[in-house]
Amino acid sequence: MSVTDSPAARLQALFEGHRLTPTQRRIAHSMVRRAADVPFLSSVELAELAGVSQPSVTRFAVALGFDGYPALRRHLREVAPAEPAARPASYNEYQQAVEAEIENLRHLAAALADPEPVRRAGRILAASRPLPVLGLRAAASQAYGFTYFAAKVHPDVRLLDEGGTMVQDRIDAAVRAGASALLCFALPRHPREVVDALAHAREAGLTVVTVADSAFAPVAKFSDLLLPAAVGTGLAFDTACAPMLLGRVLLEAMCDDLPDAQARLEEFDVQAAARSLFVE
Repeated sequence: MSVTDSPAARLQALFEGHRLTPTQRRIAHSMVRRAADVPFLSSVELAELAGVSQPSVTRFAVALGFDGYPALRRHLREVAPAEPAARPASYNEYQQAVEAEIENLRHLAAALADPEPVRRAGRILAASRPLPVLGLRAAASQAYGFTYFAAKVHPDVRLLDEGGTMVQDRIDAAVRAGASALLCFALPRHPREVVDALAHAREAGLTVVTVADSAFAPVAKFSDLLLPAAVGTGLAFDTACAPMLLGRVLLEAMCDDLPDAQARLEEFDVQAAARSLFVE
């Protein structure tokens, strides 16, 4: 099976073009995260997985053009493998988590076959002076990593990694300083304060670029450009290799639109050598 014909990719294609309510987007988001298992779940099990009511699952299936959930499940079984994808018996739980992340990276590689969304995001971010970068709770490390490297090539990058009412104040300050865009890293579980911050950013006139775990994540409706990269769910805490790598790809695209990026890097290397910053 090719990457572009994976269960998650088929679900994404099925949902595209449909105007979904917030509850329906939550169901879609849950289905994408458990794409291999969804064709074998009852409507009650899917409702529990998504944290919605069973009638909501039925309405969701109807919104997609099916007579009900049984018809949707039959369709998914027709285009899915005959049984849930099994891990090799010799794989322990840690290896299975790694294999799942490798699959997430394959999905990301397939998505990047069309580089235009990332290139567009790079242009948007490069043009924003300053550039606020938002990441709260589980996504804070993603935002920090991007900001750390971006500061070497972008003249004014501002990390927003603390929530509460202060984050809106800092967004307002960035707007007053001339910001035109905001980059957000959003990972599950999605904090309400991230959604509120993005809504505020858009009201303030910022273009919002978001890296999230799914195109149907709660932050999608508050994003002007959303770049999805799945997280691993096989361990007690989610793993985020694909979002981290997508952040670095986005950083590369931004560098391509910063004419003095190479000069800034070379200047940093000279200063680092003069200050003996590194031991190699």
